[in-house]
Amino acid sequence: MANVLDLRRRIRSVKNMRQITKAMKMVSAARLRRAQERAVSARPYARMITSVLNSLKGRIEIYDPETGNLRHPLFATREEKRVLLVVISGDKGFAGAFNSNILKAAFQFITAYHGREVDIEAIGRKGRDQMRRRYAAAVYVEHTGEDGHTRQARGERKGPIELTGDHTGMLAKIETEPVFELAHSIISRYVHEEIDAAYIVYNEFKSVIQQRVVVEKILPIIEIGSPQIAGVAEPTLEERERAAEAAVSAGVPLEPADTREADEEARKFGTANVDYIYEQPPEELFNGLLPQYIASMLYHAMVESVAAEHAARMTAMDAASNNASDMIDAYTLQMNRVRQAAITKEIIEIVSGAAAV
Repeated sequence: MANVLDLRRRIRSVKNMRQITKAMKMVSAARLRRAQERAVSARPYARMITSVLNSLKGRIEIYDPETGNLRHPLFATREEKRVLLVVISGDKGFAGAFNSNILKAAFQFITAYHGREVDIEAIGRKGRDQMRRRYAAAVYVEHTGEDGHTRQARGERKGPIELTGDHTGMLAKIETEPVFELAHSIISRYVHEEIDAAYIVYNEFKSVIQQRVVVEKILPIIEIGSPQIAGVAEPTLEERERAAEAAVSAGVPLEPADTREADEEARKFGTANVDYIYEQPPEELFNGLLPQYIASMLYHAMVESVAAEHAARMTAMDAASNNASDMIDAYTLQMNRVRQAAITKEIIEIVSGAAAV
Protein backbone atom coordinates (compact mmCIF):
# COMPACT_ATOMS: atom_id res chain seq x y z
CA MET A 1 0.00 0.00 0.00
CA ALA A 2 1.25 3.48 -0.89
CA ASN A 3 2.28 5.73 1.97
CA VAL A 4 1.14 9.30 2.59
CA LEU A 5 4.08 10.87 0.69
CA ASP A 6 3.41 8.77 -2.42
CA LEU A 7 -0.27 9.68 -2.38
CA ARG A 8 0.49 13.38 -1.96
CA ARG A 9 2.85 13.15 -4.93
CA ARG A 10 0.14 11.49 -7.03
CA ILE A 11 -2.43 14.12 -6.03
CA ARG A 12 -0.02 16.89 -6.99
CA SER A 13 0.63 15.23 -10.36
CA VAL A 14 -3.08 14.80 -11.15
CA LYS A 15 -3.78 18.42 -10.16
CA ASN A 16 -1.14 19.58 -12.64
CA MET A 17 -2.73 17.42 -15.33
CA ARG A 18 -6.15 18.87 -14.51
CA GLN A 19 -4.81 22.40 -14.97
CA ILE A 20 -3.55 21.44 -18.44
CA THR A 21 -6.84 19.81 -19.50
CA LYS A 22 -8.85 22.78 -18.22
CA ALA A 23 -6.64 25.17 -20.19
CA MET A 24 -6.99 23.03 -23.33
CA LYS A 25 -10.76 23.00 -22.85
CA MET A 26 -10.97 26.79 -22.69
CA VAL A 27 -8.66 27.18 -25.70
CA SER A 28 -10.84 24.77 -27.69
CA ALA A 29 -13.97 26.65 -26.61
CA ALA A 30 -12.50 29.95 -27.85
CA ARG A 31 -11.45 28.39 -31.15
CA LEU A 32 -14.86 26.77 -31.48
CA ARG A 33 -16.57 30.17 -31.31
CA ARG A 34 -14.32 31.50 -34.08
CA ALA A 35 -14.86 28.37 -36.17
CA GLN A 36 -18.63 28.70 -35.76
CA GLU A 37 -18.48 32.31 -36.92
CA ARG A 38 -16.39 31.28 -39.93
CA ALA A 39 -18.85 28.53 -40.85
CA VAL A 40 -21.85 30.86 -40.52
CA SER A 41 -20.17 33.62 -42.55
CA ALA A 42 -19.45 31.16 -45.39
CA ARG A 43 -23.06 30.04 -45.73
CA PRO A 44 -24.47 33.13 -47.53
CA TYR A 45 -22.03 32.66 -50.41
CA ALA A 46 -22.96 28.97 -50.78
CA ARG A 47 -26.68 29.76 -50.65
CA MET A 48 -26.41 32.61 -53.15
CA ILE A 49 -24.36 30.64 -55.66
CA THR A 50 -26.95 27.86 -55.40
CA SER A 51 -29.76 30.35 -56.01
CA VAL A 52 -27.95 31.91 -58.98
CA LEU A 53 -27.39 28.48 -60.53
CA ASN A 54 -31.03 27.55 -60.04
CA SER A 55 -32.04 30.86 -61.62
CA LEU A 56 -29.73 30.28 -64.58
CA LYS A 57 -30.91 26.69 -64.98
CA GLY A 58 -34.36 27.95 -65.97
CA ARG A 59 -32.86 30.16 -68.70
CA ILE A 60 -30.67 27.62 -70.48
CA GLU A 61 -31.13 24.21 -72.02
CA ILE A 62 -29.48 21.56 -69.83
CA TYR A 63 -29.98 18.91 -72.52
CA ASP A 64 -28.74 19.15 -76.08
CA PRO A 65 -31.88 19.23 -78.29
CA GLU A 66 -30.13 17.32 -81.10
CA THR A 67 -28.45 14.48 -79.16
CA GLY A 68 -30.50 14.52 -75.95
CA ASN A 69 -27.29 14.37 -73.87
CA LEU A 70 -26.45 16.64 -70.96
CA ARG A 71 -24.56 19.74 -72.06
CA HIS A 72 -22.30 19.95 -69.00
CA PRO A 73 -20.14 16.91 -68.12
CA LEU A 74 -20.57 17.40 -64.34
CA PHE A 75 -24.19 16.27 -64.67
CA ALA A 76 -23.30 13.10 -66.57
CA THR A 77 -23.77 9.91 -64.55
CA ARG A 78 -21.75 6.76 -65.17
CA GLU A 79 -21.37 3.35 -63.60
CA GLU A 80 -19.17 3.82 -60.54
CA LYS A 81 -16.14 1.69 -61.39
CA ARG A 82 -13.59 4.26 -60.19
CA VAL A 83 -14.48 6.40 -57.18
CA LEU A 84 -12.73 9.28 -55.39
CA LEU A 85 -13.13 9.67 -51.62
CA VAL A 86 -12.07 12.89 -49.88
CA VAL A 87 -11.48 12.16 -46.16
CA ILE A 88 -11.55 15.28 -43.96
CA SER A 89 -10.08 14.46 -40.54
CA GLY A 90 -8.14 16.45 -37.94
CA ASP A 91 -4.47 17.33 -37.72
CA LYS A 92 -4.23 16.74 -33.96
CA GLY A 93 -5.42 14.29 -31.34
CA PHE A 94 -6.98 14.71 -27.88
CA ALA A 95 -10.40 15.05 -29.56
CA GLY A 96 -12.12 11.95 -28.25
CA ALA A 97 -13.65 9.77 -30.97
CA PHE A 98 -13.69 12.56 -33.58
CA ASN A 99 -11.01 11.14 -35.89
CA SER A 100 -11.88 7.49 -35.28
CA ASN A 101 -15.53 8.08 -36.22
CA ILE A 102 -14.54 9.73 -39.52
CA LEU A 103 -12.06 6.97 -40.33
CA LYS A 104 -14.64 4.32 -39.43
CA ALA A 105 -17.11 5.85 -41.91
CA ALA A 106 -14.35 6.04 -44.56
CA PHE A 107 -13.35 2.39 -44.10
CA GLN A 108 -16.99 1.30 -44.25
CA PHE A 109 -17.37 3.20 -47.53
CA ILE A 110 -14.22 1.57 -48.95
CA THR A 111 -15.43 -1.88 -47.85
CA ALA A 112 -18.76 -1.27 -49.60
CA TYR A 113 -16.83 -0.57 -52.84
CA HIS A 114 -14.84 -3.80 -52.64
CA GLY A 115 -13.69 -4.92 -56.07
CA ARG A 116 -13.70 -1.41 -57.54
CA GLU A 117 -10.97 1.21 -57.72
CA VAL A 118 -11.00 3.83 -54.96
CA ASP A 119 -8.73 6.91 -54.90
CA ILE A 120 -8.31 8.67 -51.55
CA GLU A 121 -7.58 12.36 -50.99
CA ALA A 122 -6.63 12.82 -47.33
CA ILE A 123 -7.17 16.22 -45.71
CA GLY A 124 -5.79 16.17 -42.16
CA ARG A 125 -2.78 14.43 -40.64
CA LYS A 126 -4.70 11.80 -38.66
CA GLY A 127 -6.57 10.53 -41.70
CA ARG A 128 -3.41 10.66 -43.84
CA ASP A 129 -1.44 8.56 -41.36
CA GLN A 130 -4.12 5.86 -41.14
CA MET A 131 -4.56 5.68 -44.90
CA ARG A 132 -0.79 5.40 -45.41
CA ARG A 133 -0.65 2.44 -43.05
CA ARG A 134 -3.38 0.56 -44.91
CA TYR A 135 -3.03 1.56 -48.55
CA ALA A 136 -0.25 2.29 -51.01
CA ALA A 137 0.45 5.80 -52.24
CA ALA A 138 -0.07 6.55 -55.92
CA VAL A 139 3.05 6.85 -58.08
CA TYR A 140 3.47 9.89 -60.33
CA VAL A 141 6.06 10.14 -63.11
CA GLU A 142 7.25 13.26 -64.91
CA HIS A 143 7.07 13.54 -68.66
CA THR A 144 7.72 16.34 -71.11
CA GLY A 145 4.90 17.34 -73.44
CA GLU A 146 5.04 18.55 -77.00
CA ASP A 147 5.14 22.15 -75.77
CA GLY A 148 8.30 21.44 -73.77
CA HIS A 149 6.66 21.75 -70.35
CA THR A 150 7.22 19.06 -67.73
CA ARG A 151 4.09 17.55 -66.25
CA GLN A 152 3.28 14.80 -63.80
CA ALA A 153 1.30 11.78 -64.93
CA ARG A 154 -0.01 8.98 -62.80
CA GLY A 155 1.92 5.75 -63.03
CA GLU A 156 0.71 2.18 -62.85
CA ARG A 157 -1.66 1.36 -59.98
CA LYS A 158 -0.28 -0.70 -57.10
CA GLY A 159 -3.72 -1.87 -56.02
CA PRO A 160 -7.43 -1.14 -56.24
CA ILE A 161 -7.19 1.41 -53.39
CA GLU A 162 -4.55 4.14 -53.48
CA LEU A 163 -3.78 7.34 -51.60
CA THR A 164 -3.59 9.93 -54.38
CA GLY A 165 -3.40 13.15 -52.36
CA ASP A 166 -1.98 14.45 -49.09
CA HIS A 167 -3.28 17.83 -47.90
CA THR A 168 -2.00 18.12 -44.33
CA GLY A 169 -1.99 21.62 -42.86
CA MET A 170 -4.86 22.84 -45.03
CA LEU A 171 -7.23 22.91 -42.03
CA ALA A 172 -4.86 24.97 -39.84
CA LYS A 173 -5.78 28.05 -41.86
CA ILE A 174 -8.47 27.39 -44.44
CA GLU A 175 -7.94 29.58 -47.50
CA THR A 176 -10.00 29.65 -50.66
CA GLU A 177 -7.12 29.23 -53.13
CA PRO A 178 -6.03 25.70 -52.05
CA VAL A 179 -9.69 24.65 -51.82
CA PHE A 180 -10.34 25.87 -55.38
CA GLU A 181 -7.22 24.05 -56.60
CA LEU A 182 -8.44 20.80 -55.04
CA ALA A 183 -11.92 21.33 -56.49
CA HIS A 184 -10.55 21.96 -60.00
CA SER A 185 -8.35 18.86 -59.69
CA ILE A 186 -11.38 16.71 -58.78
CA ILE A 187 -13.46 18.25 -61.59
CA SER A 188 -10.68 17.66 -64.13
CA ARG A 189 -10.40 14.01 -63.14
CA TYR A 190 -14.15 13.59 -63.44
CA VAL A 191 -14.41 15.33 -66.82
CA HIS A 192 -11.55 13.22 -68.22
CA GLU A 193 -13.31 10.11 -66.85
CA GLU A 194 -10.45 9.19 -64.53
CA ILE A 195 -13.14 8.80 -61.84
CA ASP A 196 -16.86 8.08 -62.13
CA ALA A 197 -17.99 9.68 -58.86
CA ALA A 198 -16.59 11.78 -55.99
CA TYR A 199 -17.55 11.60 -52.30
CA ILE A 200 -16.50 13.45 -49.15
CA VAL A 201 -16.63 12.14 -45.60
CA TYR A 202 -16.60 14.78 -42.87
CA ASN A 203 -18.23 15.79 -39.59
CA GLU A 204 -21.27 17.95 -40.32
CA PHE A 205 -21.65 20.63 -37.63
CA LYS A 206 -24.66 22.76 -36.81
CA SER A 207 -24.14 23.16 -33.06
CA VAL A 208 -22.37 21.38 -30.21
CA ILE A 209 -25.29 18.95 -29.81
CA GLN A 210 -26.29 18.81 -33.50
CA GLN A 211 -23.52 17.16 -35.48
CA ARG A 212 -23.00 13.90 -37.34
CA VAL A 213 -20.50 12.10 -39.58
CA VAL A 214 -21.67 12.33 -43.18
CA VAL A 215 -20.64 10.69 -46.46
CA GLU A 216 -21.82 13.07 -49.19
CA LYS A 217 -21.69 12.66 -52.95
CA ILE A 218 -20.47 15.79 -54.75
CA LEU A 219 -20.04 14.44 -58.30
CA PRO A 220 -21.94 13.92 -60.49
CA ILE A 221 -24.39 16.73 -59.67
CA ILE A 222 -27.95 15.42 -59.57
CA GLU A 223 -29.85 18.40 -58.15
CA ILE A 224 -28.26 21.77 -57.39
CA GLY A 225 -28.70 22.69 -53.73
CA SER A 226 -29.83 19.21 -52.65
CA PRO A 227 -27.12 17.29 -50.74
CA GLN A 228 -26.68 13.68 -51.85
CA ILE A 229 -26.14 11.91 -48.53
CA ALA A 230 -24.72 8.41 -48.99
CA GLY A 231 -24.17 7.60 -45.30
CA VAL A 232 -24.77 9.07 -41.85
CA ALA A 233 -23.49 8.23 -38.35
CA GLU A 234 -25.42 9.99 -35.58
CA PRO A 235 -23.93 10.56 -32.08
CA THR A 236 -25.49 8.73 -29.17
CA LEU A 237 -27.69 10.44 -26.58
CA GLU A 238 -24.93 10.06 -23.97
CA GLU A 239 -22.42 11.79 -26.26
CA ARG A 240 -24.82 14.67 -26.85
CA GLU A 241 -25.45 15.10 -23.14
CA ARG A 242 -21.72 15.09 -22.42
CA ALA A 243 -21.12 17.68 -25.16
CA ALA A 244 -23.94 19.86 -23.81
CA GLU A 245 -22.44 19.79 -20.30
CA ALA A 246 -19.02 20.77 -21.63
CA ALA A 247 -20.50 23.58 -23.73
CA VAL A 248 -22.51 25.01 -20.82
CA SER A 249 -19.49 24.99 -18.53
CA ALA A 250 -17.39 26.73 -21.21
CA GLY A 251 -20.05 29.31 -22.10
CA VAL A 252 -20.60 28.02 -25.65
CA PRO A 253 -24.18 28.35 -27.00
CA LEU A 254 -26.00 25.08 -27.63
CA GLU A 255 -28.38 26.31 -30.32
CA PRO A 256 -27.19 26.86 -33.91
CA ALA A 257 -27.02 30.38 -35.32
CA ASP A 258 -30.33 31.68 -36.64
CA THR A 259 -29.86 32.16 -40.41
CA ARG A 260 -33.48 31.81 -41.52
CA GLU A 261 -33.71 35.39 -42.78
CA ALA A 262 -30.56 35.02 -44.92
CA ASP A 263 -31.81 31.65 -46.22
CA GLU A 264 -35.11 33.18 -47.24
CA GLU A 265 -33.44 36.08 -49.04
CA ALA A 266 -31.12 33.74 -50.95
CA ARG A 267 -34.04 31.47 -51.85
CA LYS A 268 -36.02 34.41 -53.27
CA PHE A 269 -33.32 35.09 -55.86
CA GLY A 270 -33.76 31.74 -57.55
CA THR A 271 -37.52 31.41 -57.13
CA ALA A 272 -38.69 34.98 -57.74
CA ASN A 273 -40.61 35.51 -60.97
CA VAL A 274 -38.10 38.08 -62.23
CA ASP A 275 -36.23 38.05 -65.52
CA TYR A 276 -32.70 39.02 -64.45
CA ILE A 277 -30.42 40.56 -67.03
CA TYR A 278 -26.89 39.10 -67.02
CA GLU A 279 -23.90 40.71 -68.69
CA GLN A 280 -22.57 37.36 -69.94
CA PRO A 281 -24.71 34.71 -71.66
CA PRO A 282 -26.55 32.57 -69.06
CA GLU A 283 -24.96 29.36 -70.36
CA GLU A 284 -21.47 30.81 -69.99
CA LEU A 285 -22.23 31.95 -66.45
CA PHE A 286 -23.73 28.58 -65.57
CA ASN A 287 -20.67 26.67 -66.80
CA GLY A 288 -18.34 29.07 -64.97
CA LEU A 289 -20.18 28.90 -61.66
CA LEU A 290 -20.47 25.11 -61.45
CA PRO A 291 -16.77 24.61 -60.44
CA GLN A 292 -17.23 27.29 -57.78
CA TYR A 293 -20.30 25.43 -56.56
CA ILE A 294 -18.19 22.27 -56.08
CA ALA A 295 -15.47 24.33 -54.34
CA SER A 296 -18.05 25.86 -52.00
CA MET A 297 -19.18 22.35 -51.01
CA LEU A 298 -15.59 21.41 -50.15
CA TYR A 299 -15.02 24.66 -48.24
CA HIS A 300 -18.29 24.16 -46.34
CA ALA A 301 -17.22 20.62 -45.35
CA MET A 302 -13.81 21.81 -44.15
CA VAL A 303 -14.99 24.71 -41.98
CA GLU A 304 -17.70 22.56 -40.40
CA SER A 305 -15.22 19.75 -39.76
CA VAL A 306 -12.85 22.19 -38.03
CA ALA A 307 -15.68 23.43 -35.79
CA ALA A 308 -16.68 19.85 -34.97
CA GLU A 309 -13.07 18.99 -34.09
CA HIS A 310 -12.82 21.88 -31.61
CA ALA A 311 -16.18 20.85 -30.10
CA ALA A 312 -14.97 17.27 -29.74
CA ARG A 313 -11.70 18.39 -28.14
CA MET A 314 -13.55 20.69 -25.74
CA THR A 315 -15.81 17.79 -24.70
CA ALA A 316 -12.86 15.40 -24.33
CA MET A 317 -10.88 17.84 -22.19
CA ASP A 318 -13.94 18.51 -20.02
CA ALA A 319 -14.30 14.75 -19.45
CA ALA A 320 -10.57 14.51 -18.66
CA SER A 321 -10.85 17.35 -16.12
CA ASN A 322 -13.81 15.65 -14.44
CA ASN A 323 -11.94 12.35 -14.32
CA ALA A 324 -8.94 14.11 -12.80
CA SER A 325 -11.18 15.60 -10.10
CA ASP A 326 -12.56 12.14 -9.35
CA MET A 327 -9.03 10.75 -9.09
CA ILE A 328 -8.02 13.55 -6.73
CA ASP A 329 -11.01 12.81 -4.49
CA ALA A 330 -10.21 9.07 -4.50
CA TYR A 331 -6.52 9.64 -3.73
CA THR A 332 -7.40 12.15 -0.97
CA LEU A 333 -9.77 9.65 0.64
CA GLN A 334 -7.14 6.93 0.42
CA MET A 335 -4.48 9.25 1.89
CA ASN A 336 -6.74 10.14 4.82
CA ARG A 337 -7.39 6.45 5.50
CA VAL A 338 -3.67 5.65 5.43
CA ARG A 339 -2.90 8.57 7.73
CA GLN A 340 -5.73 7.60 10.10
CA ALA A 341 -4.49 4.01 10.17
CA ALA A 342 -0.97 5.21 11.00
CA ILE A 343 -2.26 7.43 13.84
CA THR A 344 -4.42 4.60 15.21
CA LYS A 345 -1.46 2.23 15.13
CA GLU A 346 0.72 4.72 17.04
CA ILE A 347 -2.00 5.20 19.68
CA ILE A 348 -2.35 1.43 20.14
CA GLU A 349 1.42 1.10 20.54
CA ILE A 350 1.47 3.87 23.17
CA VAL A 351 -1.45 2.38 25.10
CA SER A 352 0.05 -1.10 24.91
CA GLY A 353 3.38 0.18 26.19
CA ALA A 354 1.73 2.05 29.06
CA ALA A 355 -0.26 -1.07 30.02
CA ALA A 356 2.85 -3.22 30.03
CA VAL A 357 4.55 -0.84 32.50
